[in-house]
Amino acid sequence: MLRASTYGILVAVAFCSALPLPAQECDAAATVGSGGTSAAGKTSASTLGTAGTCKTDEGTTSSIGVGGSAATADGNAKSRSKVNENSSHLQGQSKAQAMDKGTFSKSQTKTKVTDDGLESRTKSMSHVPGEKPSKSKTNVLIPVPQ
Repeated sequence: MLRASTYGILVAVAFCSALPLPAQECDAAATVGSGGTSAAGKTSASTLGTAGTCKTDEGTTSSIGVGGSAATADGNAKSRSKVNENSSHLQGQSKAQAMDKGTFSKSQTKTKVTDDGLESRTKSMSHVPGEKPSKSKTNVLIPVPQ
């Protein structure tokens, strides 16, 4: 009997916690994002970063997301992403790289949320031996309204 009522309480709690919460009204809000892709030969690499923040009377809520992928037909590919948080900022970084016998593609995105604003930067590059490298840069800085 105790087990059945405990199960019923757990189901009720799970159901209530799955109900949608009302949307939060922001006094000031901002979003930012950047991404890049590079490809050469049989290699490709892509990264992406997004961030958002919402200021209310109760405080500030921020979120960040980063990701990347790399692919090659015959060589080596690797990607990694991480998010760090401390008292002054929230930061994410994603790196992706693919190499195949001297031909390579790589991309890196860094995204940051600070008290001053949001920033997202991406650098991508690809290279085939004997040819000029192909490079691109993107830098987006959004101040958060006070």
